[in-house]
Amino acid sequence: MSREISLAAGTVRFFEDGPADGPVVLFVHGLLVNADLWRRVVPEIARAGLRTLAVDWPLGAHHLPMPRVDYSPPGLADLIASFMAELDIRDVTVVANDTGGALTQILMTRHPDRIGRVVLTPSDSFARFFPPMFALLPLLAKVPGGTWLLVRALQLGLVQRSPLAFGRLAKRPIPREALDSYIRPAREDPRIRRDLRAFLRQVHRRHTLAAAGRLHHFTRPVLLAWAPEDTHFPIELAERLAALLPAATISRIEDSLTFVPEDQPAVLAHLVTDFVENNARA
Repeated sequence: MSREISLAAGTVRFFEDGPADGPVVLFVHGLLVNADLWRRVVPEIARAGLRTLAVDWPLGAHHLPMPRVDYSPPGLADLIASFMAELDIRDVTVVANDTGGALTQILMTRHPDRIGRVVLTPSDSFARFFPPMFALLPLLAKVPGGTWLLVRALQLGLVQRSPLAFGRLAKRPIPREALDSYIRPAREDPRIRRDLRAFLRQVHRRHTLAAAGRLHHFTRPVLLAWAPEDTHFPIELAERLAALLPAATISRIEDSLTFVPEDQPAVLAHLVTDFVENNARA
């Protein structure tokens, strides 16, 4: 079910499934994708009796412009917290991927109160924000017309399949309808490109490094559901995170790259449901 909610920073679209009184699972995607990233994960989790909330966060593939958002990474972490507060959801399981993992790590250090547990799939961490292949994007966003050029290039199939775009994020081709969902908003709406540019200009590793310095205070369960084949976010990042977090475990997801929800949705859904069940608060 598609819903919209008005926050101080603007209106957010999200998709809800599962029983209204079930344990809450909140999904946080990364750059230039949206809630469709979780389209094959959500149904299985919802069938297991969990309430799922897949949100279109304003990271360049959202449909509702949000000009009042603080687009710094801490500002977007605050936006996630305000979403949870507006819905008054507690003991939330946050499931994150890619850039969304960086925002979630910041969220864990700034607004831990409503979080019950966290699942991090391959994500920006420590000094890897962004990974080397995408490190020039913040600089490109500072060049006049740079974001427009980026979005136009992403319309080309050859670019989409290249390592500079989605080519090394998933092992298997991402379906055309999903790619269109990711690319169309910024292509068609200059306000979405403005939001994308505002975020890209503020990406810097100091934010993830600062979060890493405080993660030892987060004592709730964390599952690092990592893909050892991923080259953007090597398994060593998960091992470093596990060493910092007091209640973290690592689960290796084989035959996958960064986009675990695309490559191994059933495996991820099973891991999330088991993790919630095994770590439910009394």
